[in-house]
Amino acid sequence: MTHIPDDLRYAPGHEWARSESDGTVVVGVSDHGQDLLGDMVFVGLPEVGKVVAAGDPVAVVESVKSAADAHAPVAGTVIEVNAAAADAPESVNSDPYGTWLFKLRPTDPAEIATLMDAATYRASL
Repeated sequence: MTHIPDDLRYAPGHEWARSESDGTVVVGVSDHGQDLLGDMVFVGLPEVGKVVAAGDPVAVVESVKSAADAHAPVAGTVIEVNAAAADAPESVNSDPYGTWLFKLRPTDPAEIATLMDAATYRASL
């Protein structure tokens, strides 16, 4: 069964988003998303400083089955990437909520509230 933490928000492309106390948003691939893709073999991360709109492709995750874009759940600027995820792409499978891909400084911090809560995401699956 897919694990869906209640304290995160979710985008339609199976990205999760977590608001941090400093106003930044941490983004990763949900448990369901990594399960759909299969065993990860590559994670391509964005450039720090990249400005993105909500829904823009930001990172790439490739598995033995396919490749997919990880999209920005909210508009903002990429302020940090997780090089450890690129070095060990399989960590997206083994720890999808501990392995984040990138952090954004959102243009509008309230935009995260427009994403699905855990119950809505669960129902969408």
